[in-house]
Amino acid sequence: MRWTGPLESAALLTVLPVPARATTSSRGVLPWAPLVGLVLGGVATGVAVLVARWISPLAGAVLALAVLALLTRGLHLDGLADTADGLGPVHDRERALQVMRQGDVGPFGVVALVLTLLLQTACLAALLPVDHGWLALWTAVAAARLAMARAGLPGVPAAEGSSLGRLVAGTVSAPWLTGCGLALVVLVVVGAAGDVAAAGRLLAAAAAGLLAAELVQRRARARLGGVTGDVMGAMGETATTVALLVAAALLR
Repeated sequence: MRWTGPLESAALLTVLPVPARATTSSRGVLPWAPLVGLVLGGVATGVAVLVARWISPLAGAVLALAVLALLTRGLHLDGLADTADGLGPVHDRERALQVMRQGDVGPFGVVALVLTLLLQTACLAALLPVDHGWLALWTAVAAARLAMARAGLPGVPAAEGSSLGRLVAGTVSAPWLTGCGLALVVLVVVGAAGDVAAAGRLLAAAAAGLLAAELVQRRARARLGGVTGDVMGAMGETATTVALLVAAALLR
């Protein structure tokens, strides 16, 4: 694994300026995605907390999600919409992949996008006034990138015609992914500041998000024959949404 990996991951997954000479491939994108998630989650959480104190929890939730969308160029949201269009209607494999490669967004994609953003906003607005609720956003964003990294494990096939899927296939080892998961656990435990019950609930929420992303990945493999860049984005948004939803239910 090359040390240019973090820069490759930042170049594809964020709007951060990265020297072109440091991004000669995309092989480091998924292994270092959890690190990118920690950074993005920290920035979004800071915005959410500050705005919630200055204005309201709802404003904090909206602006935090807006910051996330800006910092990621809306890449994962676009992937969610395209994946919903491909997996939603009854298409054969070739037609589903063709639909996902088109530039426009269909009705399934619009509905998935709107409902996801509404649900994320509502859950985050409910979490911000609660003790350790701010940590739920950081945890959810980091868990989302952990879910995306899972798509790079050996044995996960790339869908036909997916250039990114082929590039990142098999780039993540199981020990590396396990280490990233343990780092997330440490983040939650430290952030909970000794509140074992809150840490346990947040980790349960993260686990639920990862499970939901796994279901998306398996559905995509069954329908498309493998994963694509859009599917990885959909896995991330699904993990974020479910993690926030479960955290809101457990922490309130």
